[in-house]
Amino acid sequence: MKAIAINGSPRRNQNTVTLLDAALKGAASVGAETELIHLYDLQYKGCISCFSCKRKGHTGNGCAMKDELTYVLKKAQEADVLILGSPIYYMNITSGMTAFLERLIFPTMIYSREIPTVFDRILPTGLIYTMNLQKERMEQFGITDNLKPYQNSIGNAFGMAPEILYANNTYQFADYSKYESSMFSEEDKARYKTEQFPKDIEAAYQMGIHLIKKDVKED
Repeated sequence: MKAIAINGSPRRNQNTVTLLDAALKGAASVGAETELIHLYDLQYKGCISCFSCKRKGHTGNGCAMKDELTYVLKKAQEADVLILGSPIYYMNITSGMTAFLERLIFPTMIYSREIPTVFDRILPTGLIYTMNLQKERMEQFGITDNLKPYQNSIGNAFGMAPEILYANNTYQFADYSKYESSMFSEEDKARYKTEQFPKDIEAAYQMGIHLIKKDVKED
């Protein structure tokens, strides 16, 4: 049993990775082998619309591009559980995660009315989002709506709707006095980090457990 987590943040040790680590620890607690991959360590592109994945006789073979993302796509496709994490930049997931999803998801779609996906099994997935916005502001700005197409595509590709965790009002800076940040209350941020973020970590841990158990149940 293998759980793969994909970090779509350029930072290797902050909010997103903390939650991904927790999810992997949850998966490991019920017997899974785990691995965390940092997308921003890699050199790669998003989809270039070559349509190799749509050619008759070649469908189901994944993305034809060869670069440093190729082995990550293979690991994701072979995983028993896939957990994706991204901070929210400009009201959506990062460009690195977007490019990854283009390369992962688009080859499963072959423009066929009869075949919604060429992925050959059900793959339980989890999506973890981190952002400095409070929950009510996230909804006000339409971020949840922005993310739904990705969630729907992942569900269609892998045969199961993803589990979702939003971590709001996260800490961005170790020292807010060094940055132009008057729109935020450092006191409120500190309180959230103390009171709510540990609950987010526990929710991520439980997600890892549940996804592994869900995969066992599907088997």
